[in-house]
Amino acid sequence: MKLMQNLVAAAAFSITLTAPLWAEDSANSMVVTKTPSCGCCTDWADLARAEGYDVEVIENADYGAIKHDHGVPAGLSSCHSTRIGGYVVEGHVPFAALAKLLREKPAISGIAVPGMPMGSPGMGDDPSARFDVMSFGGDAAEGEVFYRAGE
Repeated sequence: MKLMQNLVAAAAFSITLTAPLWAEDSANSMVVTKTPSCGCCTDWADLARAEGYDVEVIENADYGAIKHDHGVPAGLSSCHSTRIGGYVVEGHVPFAALAKLLREKPAISGIAVPGMPMGSPGMGDDPSARFDVMSFGGDAAEGEVFYRAGE
């Protein structure tokens, strides 16, 4: 019984150590998790560096695990997931939307550009491309528009 109590206490302690660290991520540092073969994800990470972000890239061949670990709803998934400032940023999100997220700090889990729209950052980089950035988790209704690109 004592061993079980110690294990439970150790698990709870480790959760309290790691959760706040992610919640307080720097607004300038991001971790991009992508599959090894995805070139457009690499392009997005390179654009993030050009925008002044400190970018770490983690390659993980298990696409499903990436989405599950980041809490991305199935209907909002894209090719790569990013953690920054306590949020999840899914897919080819424009940097203006990312700046809005970090500036306003809404009570949501993250934002997403579902799929891989042509013209989005890393997918052609066309500033006139029109697509929606959706919010999810927390106070957001899943699929609520957070930002409209190309307007």
